[in-house]
Amino acid sequence: MSLGFMALKWAIWFMVIAHWIKPVRPLSTNSAQSLPKNRSDSYTVALHKALLFFNAQKSGKLPKDNGVPWRGDSGLLDGSKLKDVKGGLVGGYYDSGENTKFHFPLAFSMTMLSWSMIEYPHKYHAINDVKVGGAYENSKVPDDFSCWERPEDMDYPRPVQTSYAGPELAGEMAAALASASIVFNDNPTYSKKLIKGAEALFAFARDPQKRRPYSRGNPLIEPYYNSTGYYDEYLWGATWLYYATGNVKYFMLATNPGIAKNAMTLRWSKKTSILSWDNKIPSSLMLLTRVKMLYTPVKSSENILSEYQKLTGFSMCSYLKPFHLFNWSKGGLIQLNDGGPHSLQYVANAAFLANLFADYLNATGSKGWFCGTKFFTVATLRDFASSQIDYILGRNPLKLSYVVGYSNKYPNHVHHRAASIPSNGQKYSCKEGYKWRDSMKPNPNTIEGAMIGGPDRFDQFDDDRRIRGSAEPTLAGNAGLVAALVSLTSGGGGNGVDKNFLFSKLPPP
Repeated sequence: MSLGFMALKWAIWFMVIAHWIKPVRPLSTNSAQSLPKNRSDSYTVALHKALLFFNAQKSGKLPKDNGVPWRGDSGLLDGSKLKDVKGGLVGGYYDSGENTKFHFPLAFSMTMLSWSMIEYPHKYHAINDVKVGGAYENSKVPDDFSCWERPEDMDYPRPVQTSYAGPELAGEMAAALASASIVFNDNPTYSKKLIKGAEALFAFARDPQKRRPYSRGNPLIEPYYNSTGYYDEYLWGATWLYYATGNVKYFMLATNPGIAKNAMTLRWSKKTSILSWDNKIPSSLMLLTRVKMLYTPVKSSENILSEYQKLTGFSMCSYLKPFHLFNWSKGGLIQLNDGGPHSLQYVANAAFLANLFADYLNATGSKGWFCGTKFFTVATLRDFASSQIDYILGRNPLKLSYVVGYSNKYPNHVHHRAASIPSNGQKYSCKEGYKWRDSMKPNPNTIEGAMIGGPDRFDQFDDDRRIRGSAEPTLAGNAGLVAALVSLTSGGGGNGVDKNFLFSKLPPP
């Protein structure tokens, strides 16, 4: 099994149980002149780098060959004072440039990585051949956001948020474990353990007594990852549990008109096009469209699956310039969040969905799909996906790669504590670290593979580590980038999806 495939598989495993991870080895540094001329090979280089970012985000005890020499052990006392948590909460991943572990976007990231592995296992085999912590807004008490310290040097309290409600959090975590169980099909014992956990979490999510958004009124979470609803996680979690178990009860829930209505999936809106850590409607519809297109569905659900497929098709239409459903920058970047912060994570997710739908169409022998009365070819979707990823990698007005370490021109003032403070054996206190945040000098450590927030709607970008929305990388952003990149590579003897892996737990059609 190739290093690329195993590295991601172990990364998913690490996220599930917060333990060791097989490191992703960095490739040799590439300049713009030495990057492959072949577009697919360029995507492979970027994919290697994007995977390496997850090594830089690891918390806990790190292996000696972590692949990121300026990172070390950190957060070794997380959860140690909790009597009801066996072994504490050591391990996991820091969400972004701060030192907080947010489990809602982490679970989404793991699900996206698992999904890309399930759809494209042959490509991962081939690529080697070419919430703990937290902070209050404007807090005067030292914490993850008010301090600028390397995670290795944290010396302030790290509060643990225990959720006794939260259907969206539990639903997303159920999806993460269920999708990971398919990745680990070759380890039946572990796969069953993941399914057991996923079903327990989903039962928690569906408990009427627990249906209160986990972030509502929580000052440690709401300002950063505020959930706007939980019915999309019901749809998402049920769909993944159906694929993971073959149990038709989950399929009937995912195709339940009441769930669909509450998740606002019965008619097109921008929410059906914009995939994010907070909105799983587009991805749920895509996975259920897969059932309609590539599998024989339960007859009683054919009508609603047809509606899901139509909505997925409309979402693909919305990504095309002629329909003017989203604005575009002059440089060619679709504006899925209206010029707001962290624009590129939404773009990467859309690129993945577009190329994935193209592969579904290709798998059925379809040459394209209709937007109203106009027919568009599969190539239209691939062109959209590649144009957006190419923009991210440097084909933009600034000729700047928004993936750190890719090409010879990329941001070097990334909003990231560990990357911005020298790893020189000297400890800098909570406030001492700000001299590094506010320094005009480049980061002393290159956080290879990190996709930062991105440019504004005018294609402008200020390389300033004090601006989180544009200069900060996130787990969720990089997970979408990884998924998009692997979908666009041509490794493994084929460009399309693996038609059967996702259906491995379902009865024969």
